[in-house]
Amino acid sequence: MTTEFETERDIEGYLVDPETWNEEIALSLATEERLKLTNEYWPILHFMREYWREHQVAPDVRHVVEFICSAHALDKKAAKDQLFQLFPYGYVKQACKIAGMMRPRAWSTG
Repeated sequence: MTTEFETERDIEGYLVDPETWNEEIALSLATEERLKLTNEYWPILHFMREYWREHQVAPDVRHVVEFICSAHALDKKAAKDQLFQLFPYGYVKQACKIAGMMRPRAWSTG
C-alpha cells in the first residue's frame, strides 16, 4: 500500500520500516487520517520517534501521556484528554501511524 510517498506500508497503512519516516510522510499520513498537523502535534510525534529510536518499539500510550504531562504541566487526565483531542480515532489508529510506527500488536491504549 502506498500513497503520494514511496515507502512500503502494510495493509492497514502503517509503515513497514519506521526508519523510512520523515515529516513529509507524517503530513501525508495525517491527511489520510483527515488531520492537519499543527504545532501541537509535532512535539508528540518527535517524542514518539525518539522513543522508538531508543527502544526499537512504539511507546505505550502511558509514556506519551507522561511526556505531555511534563511538557505542559498537566495532570494525567488532562494530558490524556489532550492526546485524544489531537488523535480522536485513537492512539494506535492515528498517532502511531502518523509517527511512522509499525502497527503495534496489542497493549493498553487507554
